[in-house]
Amino acid sequence: MILGHTTRKNFSQNPKNDILSGLTVALALVPEAVAFAFVAGVDPLVGLYGAFMMGIVTALFGGRPGMISGATGAMAVVMVHLISKGNEVGQALDAPIENLGLQWLFITLLFVGGIQILAGLFKLGKFVRLIPHPVMMGFVNGLAIVIFLSQLGLFKETVDGEKVFMSGAPLYTMLILIAVTMGIMYGLPKLTKKVPSALTAIIIVAAITIFGKLDVSTVGSFIRDGGGEGLQGSLPTFQDQIFGLFGTLQGHWDTILSTAFVLAAVGLIESLMTLNLVDEITDTRGNGNRECIAQGSANILNGFFGGMGGCAMIGQSIINVDSGGRGRLSGTVAAIALLCFVLFGAPLIEQIPIAALVGVMFMVVIGTFAWSSFRIIRKIPISDAIVLIAVSAITVWKDLAVAVIAGVIISALVFAWKNATMIRARKRMQPDGTKTYEIWGPLFFGSIQTFNTKFDIKNDPKNVEIDFVESRISDHSALEAIFNLVNKYKAEGKSIKLKHLSKDCKVLLRKANPMFDEVIVEDVDDPRYHLAADPERFTKPLSEYKM
Repeated sequence: MILGHTTRKNFSQNPKNDILSGLTVALALVPEAVAFAFVAGVDPLVGLYGAFMMGIVTALFGGRPGMISGATGAMAVVMVHLISKGNEVGQALDAPIENLGLQWLFITLLFVGGIQILAGLFKLGKFVRLIPHPVMMGFVNGLAIVIFLSQLGLFKETVDGEKVFMSGAPLYTMLILIAVTMGIMYGLPKLTKKVPSALTAIIIVAAITIFGKLDVSTVGSFIRDGGGEGLQGSLPTFQDQIFGLFGTLQGHWDTILSTAFVLAAVGLIESLMTLNLVDEITDTRGNGNRECIAQGSANILNGFFGGMGGCAMIGQSIINVDSGGRGRLSGTVAAIALLCFVLFGAPLIEQIPIAALVGVMFMVVIGTFAWSSFRIIRKIPISDAIVLIAVSAITVWKDLAVAVIAGVIISALVFAWKNATMIRARKRMQPDGTKTYEIWGPLFFGSIQTFNTKFDIKNDPKNVEIDFVESRISDHSALEAIFNLVNKYKAEGKSIKLKHLSKDCKVLLRKANPMFDEVIVEDVDDPRYHLAADPERFTKPLSEYKM
């Protein structure tokens, strides 16, 4: 595939920083991909292949240069039920199929990718702009807590076949190495920013453990403790066998499709939220719709070539940006380096102490958490504070998608409630005896009840005029309210006129019922509302517009 002009332009503005930050991200990706593979119940290599394919496709063709994608925990927890159910079906067949759940996952990823590509083609990525700032802060805080909690599992060791938390000398050694890693990452940027502090910290701590011959948990021991055989592997291979397994889905398509929709939604929400966050950090603008298409293409590739799929990773994206990786080269290097670890560097990478990677992630947690939320929590509206706290809690309790959807719903309900109370009606009598109601505020489903209470139909004079110069008819509920109001006045034998409606409001009313032709008053000073998204309206000289 040939890189487009925009892709080439953003490939790298600083090759040194992009390459070094990409290597740092690749090292941090290894335990994450392996851990999430264990969560999903698949082989670590499936997680690593998934991280590679997600990373390379989104780095080259995604909508946000410098953002890192890979296998993620948010999607892994959704996969568990599908994989376990597939394995049960595989064992129950007359000719049992081993790892059928994994094959089902590959098939599901094809649908996930298709859904995400359609979301991009229909430009649904722009709806991430509707996410309020309190939801964004709650997402950041909740995800920081999730990243922190996910690292606690790395403090466990296997004793008599069971996972237990470390104690004694192993624990103290790990805490000291974590502290050294964090100290290097904190202090090195104050001395020089020519080298990524995270990569330097990993190399120094790894050297201490290797040359000091310290008995600590490493990437290799972590994989083996989880039941894996190691990092060493080959290139991903085409999974042609999945096309012969569609027959096993008879009666299980509901599971496949429902899981696909959930995975697609979780992946897009996490990716677009991460894109927004990186936009804020770098003070640039990504393309959400392009990211949707790239995420979908990467998941389809995972389905065909045996990866576990994934989405954008906030922790690794922040590591990359903080290390100076701003171009597409950084994500490309991270993905290729990860594959090289699998093909050639497994013995060396397996010696990296887990403590160094935990220290890096702890610094990511500190940098990700919006500490300012503690300072502003008492200064913002109580509804926003509730949304912020709720999204943080639900992210930890459930998952990111549920948290964001819940936050948006709460914010929307609060917004609707506040606007429902903003409807006003000023009454005045004209010299000819006509009573005029001047309406202020939006007329929509939430404000209908208050709107109806403003009129005294029985006691009003014969001629009534409703002036909408400071109002706007927004939905079908508003149309019904006006329709019912007009009918009530007519039932009382009174004349009613609607004045100062915008052009689109008139179209809506006349389309809803021809009777509105009789009551709408055409006026030269009727308001004209135009959408800012229609650029052709604003390309002519000012003198050419009708005033």
